[in-house]
Amino acid sequence: MKEYRLTDWQPTTKKEVELRGWDELDVILFSGDVYIDHPSFGAAVIGRMLEAEGLKVAIIPQPNWRDDLRDFKKLGKPRLFFGVTAGAMDSMINHYTANKRLRSDDAYTPDGKAGMRPDRASIVYCNILKELFPDVPVLLGGIEASLRRITHYDYWDDKLYKSILIDSKADLLVYGMGENPLKKIVSELKNGKSLDELRDIPQTAYLCAKNALKQWHDGKDIYLASHEECLADKLKQAGNFRIVEEQSNMMNASRIIQIYDEKAVIINPPYPPMSEKEIDASFDLPYTRLPHPKYEGKTIPAFEMIKFSVNMHRGCFGGCAFCTISAHQGKFIASRSKKSILNEVKQITEMPDFKGYLSDLGGPSANMYKMKGRDENICAKCKRPSCIHPKICRNLDVDHSHLLDIYKAVDSLPKIKKSFIGSGVRYDMLLHRNDDDRLNKISDKYTKELILNHVSGRLKVAPEHTSDKVLNCMRKPSFSQFHTFKRIFDKINSENGLKQQLIPYFISSHPACTEIDMAELASETKPLGFKLEQVQDFTPSPMTVATEIYYTGYHPYTLEKVYTARTKEQKLAQRQYFFWYDKNYRPQIIKSLKKLKREDLLKKLSVY
Repeated sequence: MKEYRLTDWQPTTKKEVELRGWDELDVILFSGDVYIDHPSFGAAVIGRMLEAEGLKVAIIPQPNWRDDLRDFKKLGKPRLFFGVTAGAMDSMINHYTANKRLRSDDAYTPDGKAGMRPDRASIVYCNILKELFPDVPVLLGGIEASLRRITHYDYWDDKLYKSILIDSKADLLVYGMGENPLKKIVSELKNGKSLDELRDIPQTAYLCAKNALKQWHDGKDIYLASHEECLADKLKQAGNFRIVEEQSNMMNASRIIQIYDEKAVIINPPYPPMSEKEIDASFDLPYTRLPHPKYEGKTIPAFEMIKFSVNMHRGCFGGCAFCTISAHQGKFIASRSKKSILNEVKQITEMPDFKGYLSDLGGPSANMYKMKGRDENICAKCKRPSCIHPKICRNLDVDHSHLLDIYKAVDSLPKIKKSFIGSGVRYDMLLHRNDDDRLNKISDKYTKELILNHVSGRLKVAPEHTSDKVLNCMRKPSFSQFHTFKRIFDKINSENGLKQQLIPYFISSHPACTEIDMAELASETKPLGFKLEQVQDFTPSPMTVATEIYYTGYHPYTLEKVYTARTKEQKLAQRQYFFWYDKNYRPQIIKSLKKLKREDLLKKLSVY
């Protein structure tokens, strides 16, 4: 077991800066999250990466914005810039439920305490820093910044907000995963440039005067409908979303420009997907993998969830309509090397309370590791936001052999008793029949290996709904595939004397979903023996297809009208069917189904 000193973490106080013998800092990072020195937490990743570039970096986690602002002042001015992130979640989703009720806890705070970051944390932190230190540049990043980089719908205020660049007053915004753009920014700053001179860095966005706009060098600019046009016409907002989503998922994207009165937001195209060498370099930085010692004796729920897990790749080509992962990480998969993964597993085995069980060998989707297009020239021309919807792309190489190799290597390590897969599994890829029968046999082998050796009693999957109409809007496969996978799951369990459970996730009130669709969901899942527990109401978060449908009433790709439950009453009417078995819900369900003239469903649910 390795012993750590206080100086093994990046400094968070003046005393810790002095312990390092520093009299000046190059960068000070402010984060809405607790400081955990682990590759799953953005501030730690960025701090370690900047440190590797030779900079002196400090992190101020969860600064107090209510008092005399001493947390913002205590380390003074950095030589280069302040960095700001709201944390691992959009701060509004972190704070509020789908019913807009204040949450009672925060997984990214010691002991789960709520209220340790403000609403719209990115804007609040940036504004404070700009007020206190007007001459110091502020660089904004993280998922909240990524999802709000253009005109976006805000569910909590039920209105369109301008680009977060305008409200935050940040000098530069980095969207997506920040390592590559930040390396380039640091390189340019070392060469004597100032932050406001950096206008060609990929994966960044900035403000300029509308009359100062210049055609980009390759002439591939795309102008979005202006903020004012979006306010006046919801179809313009829907059209903007389609452009941004397609460009965000292209290998050769254009520069995007949106006008706000006399200002313009310029969004440079993203970097190519990280190479194996680049992503390894990020994960192989000298993390302690532990919370800062200041939190000793406190429980941090988000850390407890991931401390014995390993993230093997970034990106997700599922393109689910309600999910923000592809908007932030992109659809192209960046996978770590086997060596890098095994080194991290070995580091976990040395942790003091490790008992031999890895909670997850996964990623945004557990079984996309090392997957990409067979012919990347085809991928280079592709605009599809999903590689597996409406059907799996013929060019996608769904080879699960790399995963099998990793599982075998990890499980053979002396201190590993069992490795589990806690991330969601895309069973549609396991069921897909390829032209190459070798791949089919590998998929079947992976399915068996997964079920027999990597399920901790319960395997979580996400069919999300039973209605094909709703599933198509969600960009998810038909529920018939869930039935097929469940038969395979049950058969393998039965043949091997196991009593494992399949735990499905479902969503209510998603665009295209009606109350009858939810009643039919209940009647279809009842015979399967499910009393649904992994359920949630749809929460509109910025920069997803589903949110644009919710706000505009139109599908951005077809411009067809789509029904969405919007009122509290409509949402509760849908949600009640998750709990058909609870006698407290029965009177209202009976009343609702009679009103809908669906007594046939009353019989199926046996709620008379």
